[in-house]
Amino acid sequence: MENRYGSVLDCSPILKAELFSNLLEADQETVLSRSGILQLRKGGFLFFAGEKAKHFFLLLEGNVRVFKTGPDDSEDELARFTQGDIIGDFDFARGADYDASAQAVEDSCLIMFPAFGQSMDQFALESPHTVSKILLCSIEMMTNRIKSTRKILMENMSWVQELHRKAYEDPGTGLWKQTFLTEEINRILERPMALIMLKPDRFKVLVDALGHKAGDEAMIKIAAILKSITRKLDRGWALRFRSNETGILVNKCDVAQAKSLALYLAEAVSGIPVVPLKGKNFSFSGSISWGVWPTDNKSWDSLFEGTYGLLLDTWKDGGNKIVRYKKEKPQ
Repeated sequence: MENRYGSVLDCSPILKAELFSNLLEADQETVLSRSGILQLRKGGFLFFAGEKAKHFFLLLEGNVRVFKTGPDDSEDELARFTQGDIIGDFDFARGADYDASAQAVEDSCLIMFPAFGQSMDQFALESPHTVSKILLCSIEMMTNRIKSTRKILMENMSWVQELHRKAYEDPGTGLWKQTFLTEEINRILERPMALIMLKPDRFKVLVDALGHKAGDEAMIKIAAILKSITRKLDRGWALRFRSNETGILVNKCDVAQAKSLALYLAEAVSGIPVVPLKGKNFSFSGSISWGVWPTDNKSWDSLFEGTYGLLLDTWKDGGNKIVRYKKEKPQ
């Protein structure tokens, strides 16, 4: 299709949308095959307030205004869109109704996704993997734009819980990312809360000898131990903090149980099968630090930073120890 200047139009600019930011090349080609060109005459409407947001648009040429109509038919213009702007992606991402109307101020040309006559339901049946990635991107986009209302928004989406988990999942181990802890800690804190952190000892020896693949395999085995603990408890979170530092966060866990879990974790890590190396085999051990909130510190942030600092100090001193974060001094 050609525009008024005679140049051929294509849909590739739509790929700059946040919803497609993490797609691989094959998925991008699939998206382009489901996109189309829309010509809109001056005065024509792109969508009306109250309509289901089944599409979003990228403006190639022209000018589009977005406005709300008041009870007395007065118009309140909210925004103007020009070449390169994306229109309606947020409403589309959350499956909402458009809360305003969009009208062409002059003859305009847009890329439309999905194309006219196509739907996301149809797309999902034909390319479920691509659609699932788009939905994950939509979660990340909404998180970035409306963090203050993310919880309410996500609870109103039928597919939210699984995608919420995926957004916070470490792809290499399946553990919760540290960003989950950072963003959700105020919601999940429940007295008493035990934090148990683990850093494998001499990990560099294994990686230097056998490569990063061996390190990845070891992290998967450690992650399996952590996840098995939270499964048996039927509560808590198995987490990956930074690099090869992992651990568990367990709610309703007192000092005695936290100490028992730390001992169990150390024993389980030492039970990972020995890895044959030239000259000397590699056996697993771990540096472990732990603390309980609010018993060991009334401030969660101080407890976390203190436990993490203690973990690194223990590891640097040779590791293979279990240490408890120093209790807060009486005020």
